[in-house]
Amino acid sequence: MERIIECVPNFSEGRNREVIDAIVASIEKSGGVKVLDVDPGEATNRTVVTFVGNPEAVVEAAYQGVKCAGELIDMRHHHGAHPRSGATDVLPLIPISGITLQECAELARKLAGRIFSELEIPCYCYEAAAQKPGRKNLAICRAGEYEALPEKMSDPERMPDFGPGCYTEKAAVSGATNVGARDFLIAVNYNLNTTSTRRANAIAFDVREKGRPKREGNPITGKIVKDAEGKTVMIPGTLKGCKAIGWYIDEYGIAQVSMNITDINTTPLHVAFDEVCRAASARGLRVTGTEIVGLVPKRTLIEAGRYFLEKQQRSTGISEEEIIKIAVKSMGLDDLKPFNPSEKVIEYLIEDEDEAAAREKLVRMTCKGFAYETASESPAPGGGSISAYMGALGAALGTMVANLSSHKPGWDARWKEFSDWADKGQALLGKLLALVDEDTAAFNRIMAALGMPKGSDEEKKARAEALEAATLYATEVPLKTMKAALDVFPLVRAMASEGNPNSVSDAGVGALAARSAVLGAQLNVRINAAGLADRAAAERLCAEAAEIAAAAVAEEAAVLEIVNGKI
Repeated sequence: MERIIECVPNFSEGRNREVIDAIVASIEKSGGVKVLDVDPGEATNRTVVTFVGNPEAVVEAAYQGVKCAGELIDMRHHHGAHPRSGATDVLPLIPISGITLQECAELARKLAGRIFSELEIPCYCYEAAAQKPGRKNLAICRAGEYEALPEKMSDPERMPDFGPGCYTEKAAVSGATNVGARDFLIAVNYNLNTTSTRRANAIAFDVREKGRPKREGNPITGKIVKDAEGKTVMIPGTLKGCKAIGWYIDEYGIAQVSMNITDINTTPLHVAFDEVCRAASARGLRVTGTEIVGLVPKRTLIEAGRYFLEKQQRSTGISEEEIIKIAVKSMGLDDLKPFNPSEKVIEYLIEDEDEAAAREKLVRMTCKGFAYETASESPAPGGGSISAYMGALGAALGTMVANLSSHKPGWDARWKEFSDWADKGQALLGKLLALVDEDTAAFNRIMAALGMPKGSDEEKKARAEALEAATLYATEVPLKTMKAALDVFPLVRAMASEGNPNSVSDAGVGALAARSAVLGAQLNVRINAAGLADRAAAERLCAEAAEIAAAAVAEEAAVLEIVNGKI
């Protein structure tokens, strides 16, 4: 899984477009990130920038943004409606995929240290990055705002986590930055079949973590109960990590429950949806759909789609696109307006279409186009890519039988068994499809090495080293294809013996395709290994390939014996 994090810095400038543009440009110029949104506010005199990318690129871009803001914004002259303590006020790192919140917290602490050591801007660490328990709350770190810094920076209890221990001229100009790590926040509205704000609020109070005030006697009109310290006693709601209110939206002519899910690991979107539906039903109302405000990580919709499929006792071993479609329809994400995943899912938004097209040139073609591309006078794609594609087809056939078996009338109790097989098949299918293009990329690396200059001794040495590395890679890629194709056999064997008997021949064809993939890829291992100067490595790779090929032949025979016995 690709490692992706989001950063949402808030800069204390919302009026001067030149300053805002310069800060955003500094973030973009650092490279490797994509700016998704720039939201300036004149009343708050504050701009929120949202950008994403791999962790290393995001951290560097965040640093460059802080540096630029520190040079262009003078906090001595800043005024706005929003609380703030620095030119870069808050700087949260947010895990999207392939990385944990704890890892983001460590990155945030290192970033805060760098900001102080290199820019002399003091930093507080908050939420998951907090180094002191009391500083998990951003409001504690920012208490007193910019104006309180002279006093706070020399107070041992309130001084920054990274700072000089006294108030400095740099702090006077740039203020202090709050660097943190937090989970992704999902802003979502649940559409109700009512115009009543009061009823929408009642549902919100039922489910939000804070809940509602406890009352004596009548739960609506009774006197609010206070504790010994005079604080309102609350009856907690049912959803952890959720804030919610009810409101009426003129644009749609309906009331909604508006919710922020601040902990999507504890309360995923689909869990919140089901609970709001339950609470609405208990009050005689219905949730007619869901409106996602802003963006969501892909896993949010994948988890939801899989959840609703499992509730139906349907196989989850289907394509990512189909799973997301189930999520959209199950939660009514298109109730008020069309829901386009390519515009709402972070991972889809940051994908560079040109880079993806170049990386997946072959698998994006039609079957006809791929066949004609192979038949052209170009040496690539060749047998290696075709072998990987045959393996992918074998996995696809096994997955198809698993899905048909999970839906077979009378086999309802076995749906999970076959769904699990289909999930494994989808994973293998994705791995082998990636190898279709990777094999051609490996060939292109060899051609690039052959095209290097070879005039001087130094150039000859560099060319030889590049050619050896490219040849080794071109040998290892088909070996990966062999291993992945061999993993198809447990799937097709299980489907031949336990799957829908009407599809047993499909499982057999899957075995034939998988064996052809293994043996075809072995030929590529052998021919590429012959070009290696490191003969020990060549022999080792060829020996490993021979073992895999022998295993594939035996596996194919075992599957065909089952198939022929049933036909």
